[in-house]
Amino acid sequence: MSTLFSKIISGEIPAYKVAESVEFLAFLDINPLAEGHVLVIPKQEVDYLFDMEDGLYTEFQLFAKIVATAMKRVIPCIKIGVAVIGLEVPHAHIHLIPMNSVSDMNFSKPKLSFTPEQFEAIAEKIKEALRVE
Repeated sequence: MSTLFSKIISGEIPAYKVAESVEFLAFLDINPLAEGHVLVIPKQEVDYLFDMEDGLYTEFQLFAKIVATAMKRVIPCIKIGVAVIGLEVPHAHIHLIPMNSVSDMNFSKPKLSFTPEQFEAIAEKIKEALRVE
């Protein structure tokens, strides 16, 4: 079954991509909790994060670390928080969320709204930080 994220991977649905490899993709959440909120996904359809094969899971976490490190350089925050919810889309994913307080990770709070131009600018800042590594 093709998930929303699989459609983003195939290009059927557009996304503000910040990083991509053969196996993984990172893109801005369109309903962000904070500026720079990124979703990291494997390109392989796996519903449950812990069902990923060990090697792929390890590579997935390392990819997320690279993205989070770049985010931290360009998004004003104390830390990049990591959340695994996995109920809303049946495709393994993690949230990387810039945070200055614990409440920044509260998924029940109202989501932020950005224009397409603002999303593009945020994505470009993160991509540029990745190029510097």
